[in-house]
Amino acid sequence: MLIPGLTLALKKIDYDYHAINLRDTESEKDFAANNPAKKVPILKINDLTLTESMAIIEYLDEVFPEPPLLPKDPAQKAHARAIAFHITSNIQPLQNLAIGKMLDEKIPGYGLEWCQFHIKKGFDALEKLLGLYSGTFCVGNQITIADIVLPSIVYNAMEKYSVDMTPYPKIAEINKKLAEIPEFQTAEPARQPDAPKDQKNWGENLGFK
Repeated sequence: MLIPGLTLALKKIDYDYHAINLRDTESEKDFAANNPAKKVPILKINDLTLTESMAIIEYLDEVFPEPPLLPKDPAQKAHARAIAFHITSNIQPLQNLAIGKMLDEKIPGYGLEWCQFHIKKGFDALEKLLGLYSGTFCVGNQITIADIVLPSIVYNAMEKYSVDMTPYPKIAEINKKLAEIPEFQTAEPARQPDAPKDQKNWGENLGFK
């Protein structure tokens, strides 16, 4: 899921998409000049360069406040941030493909086991959080920053690591609702110009066309 692209789509802001081949030496040099961490995403607005998904989301929400991606109620706002940070800080980094490959080099097959373990551990907590705070979406009935970061981790869990979603009905239910929203569909990696032809899109994986 292209998180900056999704945020821009929800805000009805046009943007240009540029793919980066991290395996190409020259591209990598240019990429590092924009983000020393050599990580995506990067958002460029005129002379401004922004990195890190959560920082990009919050910047766009402050500069382009409609529709808001954080609830007005301070407690609900804190819950939305907590769920978003749980996904991006407690789950996503631990299921990174680079970590899995490194572990596989040490102990063959352990990379998959590691990623599955940490996704399930993170999902156990996430399911409980959603049980406390969700409505139609992750926090109440408004799309928030938590919903923006949810589909990517669910996609990875299902497609990359074959995690059974049966123990996580609330996560699966909200993810399926998000898959019906046009802005979420257009931000899928499989729908981008550089996507491999055999890459399944997120909606098709959930039964949508």
